Amino acid sequence: MLRLSLAAALVAGTALAAQAQALPDRIKNAGKIVIATQPNYAPIVYKDPATNTMTGFDYELGEAIAKELGVKAEWQETAFAQMLPSLQTGRVDMVMAGMSDLPARRETADFVNYLVSGAQFYTVTALAGSIKTPEDLCGKTVGASRSTNWPRQIGEWSEANCVAKGKPAINVVGTEGSVDARTQLKTQRLQGGVQGSETMSHNQKLEPNTYVVLGTPFTRSLAGIPFPKTAEGGQLRDAVKGALERLQANGTYDALIAKYGLPDNTLKPISVNKGE
Repeated sequence: MLRLSLAAALVAGTALAAQAQALPDRIKNAGKIVIATQPNYAPIVYKDPATNTMTGFDYELGEAIAKELGVKAEWQETAFAQMLPSLQTGRVDMVMAGMSDLPARRETADFVNYLVSGAQFYTVTALAGSIKTPEDLCGKTVGASRSTNWPRQIGEWSEANCVAKGKPAINVVGTEGSVDARTQLKTQRLQGGVQGSETMSHNQKLEPNTYVVLGTPFTRSLAGIPFPKTAEGGQLRDAVKGALERLQANGTYDALIAKYGLPDNTLKPISVNKGE
């Protein structure tokens, strides 16, 4: 029994050492990973209105990744447009903000994919009597955050599903963000909006009887954690991918998926640079 216990301890110690060795020396010596985020995208990452503390799926998953790697997570609030530049200059080590893995972004970063997302049309209850399907938005004004690729995707969907079928095109409006889109929708300056499918259930719970989902997501994308295309960035990318795989294996990932109501957004297995 002693021999078995000793062998188990040696195996565990070897595994822990392997995990620690997977980290770049700079990060291992600092004892922390600096993570950029913008806490305005519930339930992915946001501030609890009661305590003003950061929370959300990405926040808890980032904390779990850091713990798995034997370091601390240091969160840095960063404007979305500055996240990839901050990564390139070394101001941060990685980003957790529900960022879509897009080919254009992969020119400067590698992505570890961990969630499925998709562009989702929605409207408000006050308009749901006349707007029941995405096709009912033809000829209407639809808004989405201009910092995303949703405005372009709405236009492409409109060409294929409105214009090509002899219906008037959607008037696409780029908003300051998803919160701005929802505000304009509630005042009916917009008749429809588009958000990531992962956000809809949270907003429906936050504001009951306000938002109505129209159809199913009309695109499919993968959210990813970006890393710089450097030797150190590649080493950290692989370490984080391994940590995520272990968090899926031990049930931590699934528990967070359930906690934040994201069963339709689960991605298994974890992948690298698979976004479209």
